[in-house]
Amino acid sequence: MSKENVDDYLQQGIYGHKELKPEEKRKFLGTFRERVITALYIGQVTEKKVYKEVAEAINQYPNSALLLNGEITYSHISKYVKLANQQNIPYKVISNLENDTDIGLVLASKEAVDIENIYINKDIPAAFQPEEVKKKKGKGLFSFFQKK
Repeated sequence: MSKENVDDYLQQGIYGHKELKPEEKRKFLGTFRERVITALYIGQVTEKKVYKEVAEAINQYPNSALLLNGEITYSHISKYVKLANQQNIPYKVISNLENDTDIGLVLASKEAVDIENIYINKDIPAAFQPEEVKKKKGKGLFSFFQKK
């Protein structure tokens, strides 16, 4: 056994298995970004309505699974649990996230789908949008004067 293999073995024993893209998996409720079909922010999940785009995506990807943020009260996520049961797809409520995430719901595939625009952005108040969306929209009136 080479020194490199021994070091890897010891590191694995101390810290556990190396995990691919841990930040990405925390953000998307335990799955990789490349597997995300669609996502809702926490603020969207707490709205009274069920987003029809989620139901449409489930119909389009019947072998998907619904991941729900366990930090959201059950009264808010129950409508999506009901939707998953009606559409006969599995769902998981993901708790104990190591880092906070602004994602409340993820519809995920078992394999990579690489969908570019996963966010349902209709009528999202700015307070519910993650920083990456806010940056793309600019900074109001002053965005015109920003250096490119």
